[in-house]
Amino acid sequence: MNPPDLQAKPVRDPSLDLLKWLAMLTMVLDHLRYVGWSVNFLYVPGRFAFPWFCLAIAANLARSGAARHVPWRYLGWLVVFSVLAEVPYRMFVLDADTLNVLPTLALGLLVAQGWRDRTPLSLALAGAALVLGWVFWSYLMFGFFGVLLPLACLLVLRRSPYATVLPGIVCIFSNAWPQMFAGVEWGDPISIFAVGACLIAPLIGMALLRSGLSLKVWPMRRWAYAIYPLHFLLLLGVRQIVAL
Repeated sequence: MNPPDLQAKPVRDPSLDLLKWLAMLTMVLDHLRYVGWSVNFLYVPGRFAFPWFCLAIAANLARSGAARHVPWRYLGWLVVFSVLAEVPYRMFVLDADTLNVLPTLALGLLVAQGWRDRTPLSLALAGAALVLGWVFWSYLMFGFFGVLLPLACLLVLRRSPYATVLPGIVCIFSNAWPQMFAGVEWGDPISIFAVGACLIAPLIGMALLRSGLSLKVWPMRRWAYAIYPLHFLLLLGVRQIVAL
């Protein structure tokens, strides 16, 4: 049986909402490593969060009825909460050497939108996003390849499952932390499974989007942006309690 066409899906897609919730959950699991517990193994499920957020951006752009112009409101929310989240992010991740993840997602949105629409304005903004991603590579979480990941997801969204190897490889490069690859070299299981998670995350997310899920899923609307800065503050409070 052929998978349902993503462009024919209803305005509110429970599969897409579930993907967003799972991305949020895996992000929180990843950040539990900074609370003070010995849970380094959570680095592995944490590798699913970013590609699933990027896939959600791609799915939103590809859905039937998606506006064929620059999504200023969508972009604006990402920018506003990237600013609001930066201080809580720095308070929680004390050794952070990049910005929080939202600027990367905002640039990635512009790049994917430019490829989809190909209007002069969207292409100009996509080009500017690519330049910013390249110039400020070291300051962006997941770097330049992170900016490319929403586009990679959009390119293969309605193609064969085998095509997800493209965003999988881009995801590996976006997670190219020296410690992870060094761990793979000496056989660290967490590093090895983390690379595997990066490779299969787009495939699993794509399978979920094509599942035709009919369950009721709590819609993740604009209020969900607040979860990002607030979860840093909540986990910071947990760390203070653990340290007592």
